[in-house]
Amino acid sequence: MGLIAREVEARGIATISMSSARSITAAVNPPRAVFLDFPLGHTAGRAHDKAGQRRIMIDTLSALDSIQAPGTIRDLAYRWLENDDWKDTVMRPDPSGQHNDNRTERDDSPQYQLDADRAAVQSEDQCPGCFFPGNQVASAS
Repeated sequence: MGLIAREVEARGIATISMSSARSITAAVNPPRAVFLDFPLGHTAGRAHDKAGQRRIMIDTLSALDSIQAPGTIRDLAYRWLENDDWKDTVMRPDPSGQHNDNRTERDDSPQYQLDADRAAVQSEDQCPGCFFPGNQVASAS
C-alpha cells in the first residue's frame, strides 16, 4: 500500500495508511501512517464497536492533518485488551517461550512471487496492468 499511497500523493491527494504490522509498514514507507497494536485484520477496531471504530477513524484523520514529516508512523494509544496476553496466542509461542514467527524480514528491495513477475517488471515493456499515466492499460477485450 505504501507504493500506491506515494503515487496518489504525487498526484496531489493526501493519504494515510492504517497498520497493525509496524515492520511491514516501515518497509513499504507510506507517506504517513498510524499504527494500532491490534491483531491483523482488526486495524479499525473490534467488530460491531461503532463508537470505538469512530474514535479510531477520527484519530487517524487527525493524524492525516498533523503529520508533517514524510514516512512518519504515529502510534494510536488504543489497547486491544487490558493486557497483552492475546499476543501469546496470536504469535504461537513454542514450549521454550520463543515465538514461531518465521516470516521473511522486510526490506526496501522489490520482492516477487514468481520469476515471470520479476522478468515482466524488468523488461522494456510497460506494465500491462498498471493504470498510472505513462503506463499501458490492459484491454478488457
